[in-house]
Amino acid sequence: MEMTRRGFGALALSGLGAGALLRGQATMPNIVLVMADDLGYGDAGCYNPDAKFRTPNIDRIAREGVRFTDAHSPSSVCTPTRYGLLTGRYCWRSRMKQGVLNGWSPNLIEEGRETLATLAKRRNYATGGFGKWHLGLGTAEKTEYEKEQRPSPNDHGFDEYFGIPASLDMPPYLFFHNRRAVELPTSTIPDNGAPPRGPFWRGGPIAPSFKMEDVLPKCVDRACEFIARQARRRPFFTYVPFASPHTPWVPNKEFVDRSPAGLYGDFMQEVDAGVGRILKQLDDAGVANETLVILTSDNGTPWAEIDARNANGHWANAPWRGQKGDAFEGGHRVPFVARWPGRIRAGRVEDETLCLTDMFATMAAILDVPLGGGMGEDSFNMLPALLGEKRSGPLREATVHHSSRAAYAIRQGDWKLIEGLGSGGFTQPAVVKPGPDDPPGQLYNLREDPKETRNLWKERPAEVQRLGALLDRYRQGSGSRPGV
Repeated sequence: MEMTRRGFGALALSGLGAGALLRGQATMPNIVLVMADDLGYGDAGCYNPDAKFRTPNIDRIAREGVRFTDAHSPSSVCTPTRYGLLTGRYCWRSRMKQGVLNGWSPNLIEEGRETLATLAKRRNYATGGFGKWHLGLGTAEKTEYEKEQRPSPNDHGFDEYFGIPASLDMPPYLFFHNRRAVELPTSTIPDNGAPPRGPFWRGGPIAPSFKMEDVLPKCVDRACEFIARQARRRPFFTYVPFASPHTPWVPNKEFVDRSPAGLYGDFMQEVDAGVGRILKQLDDAGVANETLVILTSDNGTPWAEIDARNANGHWANAPWRGQKGDAFEGGHRVPFVARWPGRIRAGRVEDETLCLTDMFATMAAILDVPLGGGMGEDSFNMLPALLGEKRSGPLREATVHHSSRAAYAIRQGDWKLIEGLGSGGFTQPAVVKPGPDDPPGQLYNLREDPKETRNLWKERPAEVQRLGALLDRYRQGSGSRPGV
């Protein structure tokens, strides 16, 4: 679906009316944002009826709220998606142009940049984060955990943050609370020698009492304690970035052998149970009806199609091509479900194209915070789509996708252009040198060809030129939202 820039700008401005609908309410809503790590589109029963394990709590959010079918992470790997989610800005505009940070990396978010947490603090919200950070700590080239870390999440709007520095398969293995390590990584754990599936981790420093299987339950514990403490005091924003079901798959004993999909299915059962604990805490605190709950994922799951054979036929990215890291849909099309009693009609399915960068402008609309220059440059207000309001056209003009190897793609309506051949990520071949008769890139019509099997680059040169020019304009500008 194509729209002129003038028509799109008018629609974007009209969407601000949804935020105005919230003015005058007695209280602002609490907001709980759960972002799983490597949760695939086919990993929840509400998206995949053939899933080989049950996800009753994720399904409950969809049943009691809305399920988006065309939601995307801004990147197909961890760190850049977290940057984009919190800042509303594509990470390729930052100093980090590809790949991810590690557990020793310095802080990535620029000083003074607004985040979801700073937006919430403008309205006197209590702000807490509990889980995988993966956006760097401090300014040293290699983080010195024996020292206080500045910047930390506290410098990006969080009153409290408890979690781990990076992915659960990256050293150093430790918990940090606000600016300090809870326990220094004075011991060492060897590489477990496993393939990059299942119980895989890299060897390195570890805090003596740190156990990988503790990460999910301890972070959920802290999130629930925060909710219980803040309920009825003042509105709260709770960010819960799970470190799972990313490797290592380390389910606790009560979840082992609970699934026919092997260790991954068992771990997914524990992920879903963690979601259930948060929902129960909202119920127990008496604030469920005043709380917007969102659950999504930072990218697709790192499962090639052949891996489904190892999980009793479970297709974690079903039905999309590719996997985490790729420019293909399996790399970045993610589950996105939201519940807001009394505001979001239960059981609705929404096909509006959404990018996780849009959480910034959407939250600003909910909180009635004006977006100024240098705020959420690639973020579009999705509140009309969340609330099911009538729209005369798409809320975002187009969406840029970015792979682990820095391959760019752009999506507008039914059309998707990928610069270059290959997946751009983990699926082989990642990069293909075009032959003399090959097109230099890929063009797909996702309505007619959702599995991206027929490259129309040569057949539709006008679409190639139009989308390529739009992508260039976004890259050369300071943002993709009109007026930025």
